[in-house]
Amino acid sequence: MKVLFSVLLAVGVSAAASLPSGSVHGNYIEARTADIYTGPCFANSEAGLVGELAVFGWQIDKGSWHGVNLDGLSVVAAVRAKHTLGDVYESAYPVKSILIVDSKANPEQRLALQNFAKRMGGDLLQDVVRVETQPIQLAFENGNIHGGKALMTAGTLARIQTRGMNEGDHICGNEETWYKPLTSVTHAMPAYSVAHTFSGEGLGTKWSNPDKRSAFVGSFLQPSE
Repeated sequence: MKVLFSVLLAVGVSAAASLPSGSVHGNYIEARTADIYTGPCFANSEAGLVGELAVFGWQIDKGSWHGVNLDGLSVVAAVRAKHTLGDVYESAYPVKSILIVDSKANPEQRLALQNFAKRMGGDLLQDVVRVETQPIQLAFENGNIHGGKALMTAGTLARIQTRGMNEGDHICGNEETWYKPLTSVTHAMPAYSVAHTFSGEGLGTKWSNPDKRSAFVGSFLQPSE
């Protein structure tokens, strides 16, 4: 069954000054082990077999959470579900997760980052089995999210590298955004995963899943709590 996804307007850097006060905003990236931009033949062949693993993260440009300033900090999650994430026919739960918090954060900020991630990740991050501290970087080529070319690293534990979609990625000719992002976003666009790895502990598995149409890049805006 097709899951239609309407992309909302992007919150650009030039519009940052007009963002509402009392909000947390920044950039978002994710990659899964199943195609998210695909056609029904590919999606149906992957459901139940792959797509239960994912890495996703938030880079906070500006904002506070529970009164704690998080400007310039990041947090990343990795999850292992029972079933393909986003499949409308079968639940992905239970889901186990780990969090990777920015090593630049002080102890108070690290707790706030964990709380923020759990709020944004919802049920996916209700069973956090491990918390790590690593240097986190997320950069878009020329600062342009819409180009689709990004690199996210969480120390030695996780890595996502993407590029924009091109004509060669339209294999069936009827591809569309099959799954929604794993978290609330104000804007997201599918991207091609050049690299997607997780090598941490806690999930009972490690993976490298490159060369798939399996990523999202985008931005988020969340009211502060």
